[in-house]
Amino acid sequence: MSSLAPDRNLALELARVTEAAALAAARRQGRGDKEAVDQAAVDAMRAMLATLEIDGVVVIGEGEKDAAPMLANGEPIGSGKGPLVDVAVDPVDGTRLTAEGGPGALAVLALAERGTMYAPGRLVYMDKIAVGEESAGVIDLDAPVEENLRRVARATGKGVDDLTAIILDRPRNRPHIEAVRRVGARIRLIRDGDISAAIAAATEGSGIDILLGIGGSPEAVTAACALKCVGGGLQCRLWPRDETERQYAAEAGLDLRQVLTRDDLVRGGEVFFAATGVTPGELLDGVRYTPGGASTHTVVMRSRTGTVRYITAHHRFDRLSRVTDIYGAGSAGAPPPPVEGPVRRQRG
Repeated sequence: MSSLAPDRNLALELARVTEAAALAAARRQGRGDKEAVDQAAVDAMRAMLATLEIDGVVVIGEGEKDAAPMLANGEPIGSGKGPLVDVAVDPVDGTRLTAEGGPGALAVLALAERGTMYAPGRLVYMDKIAVGEESAGVIDLDAPVEENLRRVARATGKGVDDLTAIILDRPRNRPHIEAVRRVGARIRLIRDGDISAAIAAATEGSGIDILLGIGGSPEAVTAACALKCVGGGLQCRLWPRDETERQYAAEAGLDLRQVLTRDDLVRGGEVFFAATGVTPGELLDGVRYTPGGASTHTVVMRSRTGTVRYITAHHRFDRLSRVTDIYGAGSAGAPPPPVEGPVRRQRG
């Protein structure tokens, strides 16, 4: 992507894609159907991705953990013309949150130079620490949780008891939760959505100081793209669930002992990231429907410049429906008709 003109900020183009996915998914908010949420977002995102002037391939897709609808790893993305890019995509980070009407779900998309994104294959979990820029140089995944909290406290000028750690509420993370409680820091437990949690840990004023615990590997790579833009720190290690996954790692040449940094997960110097809120959360507001339309709240980032933009967009369904139905522009409150994705390009 070194040949890109300096003024071509692909993150702004990605915003249209994440907006479409968020609008389609939000129609299913609270209806209890996780698969319908994911399918609507995937269909909308795939249709919009086809309009981008990029030659992309999905390196980080969703679905391996639960056989959900997905943009598949290896799927070609874009027009086939333009910069060669790796693509990390999560049509909805928080499908269950959306289906149950919970907070903090996002539609997420990131691009980096071709061949620079880490591919964890079938190893779908990682142990993680994520922090803001001022703490990026002090964290150590091999150190105890208590020690990392003390280091972050010193780096931020806070007391340990003033820190807030965000952790996925899972049985596998009980040791992390208990360690945070022993040292006296505060905890915010979340059910899903560790991309937004990692970004919150790196965002000043979010109220979150550190992300801890075992979460998704695809989410780690996608979050690394955002943290590369804002300067946050991230350390991860692959976390196999069983002996079958350990054997897979050995056969695939994946080092289970290696601590992977943000720059290991996405090596390129030019990274673009966009996320649109599906349901209201700490990072972004969710889709809000109005008579005849909706509003969306999106963040776009670019690593080269460090620029972070927040975009509030207002969508008029009467006009959008003349050109597309992927925004959910049906009758008020009704789900949009299913959208067939475009025929995939074949490459030699």
